[in-house]
Amino acid sequence: MRRPVALRLQVALATTAVGAALGVAALPMPQASAAAGAATGYATQNGGTTGGAGGQTVRVSTGTGIHTALCTRASSSTPIIIEVQGTINHGNTAKVSGDSCNTAAGVIELKQISNVTIIGVGTGAVFDQLGIHIRDSSNIIIRNVTVRNVKKSGSPTSNGGDAIGMESTVRNVWVDHATLEASGGESEGYDGLFDMKDNVQYVTLSYSILRNSGRGGLIGSSESDRSNGFVTFHHNLYENIDSRTPLLRGGIAHIYNNHYVSLHESGINSRAGARAKVENNYFRNSKDVLGTFYTSEAGYWQVAGNVFDNVTWSSRSGDNNPAGPNPVSNTSVSIPYSYSLDGAACVPDIVRQTAGANTGLRESNGSCSPQTPAPTPTSPTPGPTSSPTPGPTNPPSGSNLSIGAGSDGSSKADGTSYGNVRDGSLSTHWSPSGATGDISIKWGSATSVARVVIREPSGTQGSIGSWQLVNHGTGAVLASGSGAGVITFPSTSLTKITFRITGSSGAPKVAEFETYAS
Repeated sequence: MRRPVALRLQVALATTAVGAALGVAALPMPQASAAAGAATGYATQNGGTTGGAGGQTVRVSTGTGIHTALCTRASSSTPIIIEVQGTINHGNTAKVSGDSCNTAAGVIELKQISNVTIIGVGTGAVFDQLGIHIRDSSNIIIRNVTVRNVKKSGSPTSNGGDAIGMESTVRNVWVDHATLEASGGESEGYDGLFDMKDNVQYVTLSYSILRNSGRGGLIGSSESDRSNGFVTFHHNLYENIDSRTPLLRGGIAHIYNNHYVSLHESGINSRAGARAKVENNYFRNSKDVLGTFYTSEAGYWQVAGNVFDNVTWSSRSGDNNPAGPNPVSNTSVSIPYSYSLDGAACVPDIVRQTAGANTGLRESNGSCSPQTPAPTPTSPTPGPTSSPTPGPTNPPSGSNLSIGAGSDGSSKADGTSYGNVRDGSLSTHWSPSGATGDISIKWGSATSVARVVIREPSGTQGSIGSWQLVNHGTGAVLASGSGAGVITFPSTSLTKITFRITGSSGAPKVAEFETYAS
């Protein structure tokens, strides 16, 4: 008979206690850097995931400090990197109010915001019995943190029992080198470790540990919640979990180079029309690690290169349709990004050396050997983005859609006007009140835009540094780079497009913000 999660945990916890009794201490954690490494997987799509790159860096040691950093930004989309050191708990996490945030006590609330990085530094960041909630937000990075023992029942409760939970129109999230853990299953008050529901897309979970829980995580809260997807899971350790590694309802997932150990009921549960590409993973000492379970609504999978080490399979009956004992593909999934694939045989070792918080952000380059990531530019250009070509002299073909449109922004210097960027004249300009700021073009109805030209006044060329081009309605980053010029991106229908200057030399000035359909 299967033992409850709480009982199975006794062995793991006893092992930890022995280590403590012997005086085993954690090694000093290498200083983490938000600029080391870059997003991978589906988080590189839809304009990419850069978090707070180019923004101010602040260091905090409380949950209230995290909320304060969010709430004191110039706007809800002003980039910010929040370095966290210490233990975040209910006692030091209060609600903070402001125009650029929407927070709550007892949970780290990333709600209705964008362009944020949260990263553990120094001796580490532990979110103790307190979850991270992402809602109606985009372009979020969470790295090098531990989130443990978040409960939905009992005391204290936080975030519906999810270690990290995302819901309600969330785009572009990268969670990397995190340790997410519970101390039991639903009967002990815990829910999922990594949940997505109600329109969450373009997410990557990489080099992380998920363990000691009844539920690993889900994509879609019910059979009808199929608006989620485009999620990548790679180089993660799932250990001592009953099910949901993950549960996928609708949508597409790419699952590669993960190590699964002691899955007690089921593993990857693809159902309700979902499609999963499952390649070069290592499954050990587990049951029913892939299939459609607990529903008659089938899901699908493409399999290649996986290792099944002491895996047991149930017979197919009723609502249970395990893929084994000899899994074969029943769909095909096209992956739109490049990635380095380790051989499945070395996955346990490479994941052991790289996954989880406090491992120096080490990763694999496909050679089965841990690598320390090189620093990346402050404003990387991930995914399908385009750097501008300098010094445009002629506009692209077609009409400049900015002429006759509206305009606004987050700030402006004295004597300048938002309207100066859409008047067709290089002799007038807009300039922010500081070194960074937003300028937007807006229309009364949805307008398709595929190209932008940013022109600087004569004699000021080169003052604009790093920037992002943002779909204001969704928060999606359409492109990022540095310097003025021509910016191209996939045609997007929107009502407002924002050019966000995140870095500059001197006082940046925009003479014209031109928009074109092609």
